[in-house]
Amino acid sequence: MSGDEKLQHIRAQIDELDLQIQDLINRRALAAKEVAKIKLEEDKDAFFYRPEREAAILKKIQCRNKGPMGDEEMARLFREIMSACLALEQPLKIAYLGPEGTFTQSAALKHFGHSIITLPLGSISDVFQEVESGAAQYGVVPVENSTEGVINHTLDMFLRSPLFICGEVGLRIHHHLLSMETDATTITKVFSHQQSLAQCRGWLDRNLPSAEQVTVGSNAEAARLAARESRSAAIAGEMAAELYHLKGLARNIEDEPDNTTRFLVIGRQKALSSGDDKTSILCATRNVAGGLGRLLTPLAEHGISMTRIESRPSRQGNWDYVFFIDIEGHQDDPKVASALEALQEQARLLKILGSYPKAVL
Repeated sequence: MSGDEKLQHIRAQIDELDLQIQDLINRRALAAKEVAKIKLEEDKDAFFYRPEREAAILKKIQCRNKGPMGDEEMARLFREIMSACLALEQPLKIAYLGPEGTFTQSAALKHFGHSIITLPLGSISDVFQEVESGAAQYGVVPVENSTEGVINHTLDMFLRSPLFICGEVGLRIHHHLLSMETDATTITKVFSHQQSLAQCRGWLDRNLPSAEQVTVGSNAEAARLAARESRSAAIAGEMAAELYHLKGLARNIEDEPDNTTRFLVIGRQKALSSGDDKTSILCATRNVAGGLGRLLTPLAEHGISMTRIESRPSRQGNWDYVFFIDIEGHQDDPKVASALEALQEQARLLKILGSYPKAVL
């Protein structure tokens, strides 16, 4: 068999496989529509998106994957199939910290897939309000960056919001120098969000020491301004570059190669156990000596691993603080439930912000 004949044979196999894949995707879509019908018959206000089920499915896909396609890439493909099928049941409206083209929008699309309606909003509090009112089913907000620390406004919102955390997204952050110019040496002004400027400080000092650094509300806004002003540039990501048709003068200019931002998915429903979960709590100590140590003792006694702790002013009095704590496990797990019950006895305040699947991708 000649080389051309071999190619024709393989291409015929690919065409046949494409037909089978297309048929199977449509069969899956029909099954999803049937699920929607059954749910609506039982409850006209039923939730169609189940974060714990999607996380469990994606983890199974990664575990059984035999290659040559990588586990993460395979999971991303299935995420998009699941997103499209879910849109047949109920198109999700996802509020996020805008404007369009931000990393938060990228996080929303990574978590929910592209078959959603995204609603860019001007502030973190607006995102919470949009979800609380029911105008959006879920919201996506940043909570911490691996180099710049926590986003305090997000934590503060949980002090008074009734919403639950029902998911998390980890997004590797790549910053690019974007401009309408073609030569970086002509740049005299750089627009960006204050955190992005901080994350690229070393690169800017070495490569654009004389350029004015202008802080703006978001990297997407920086890209919009750079598209309008000559001899200027923006520090932003791929999505902003595509949105405003900017050229990439330099790629991956962040100082830390592992620069990652964690985002939270917030909603009105509690997530059930997926088998690999986190629980986030908000608590305050009693005004006694060694209060924090006593507060954390039940976690140690029940063998619960604490993955993060942050303190914030309670805004109820001078030097009064609340603590945001992430622990391993779901609040319905027996060990976790017992630990939280014991912690409740030690705490002046305990609020369970949500149990949710750990980020899959």
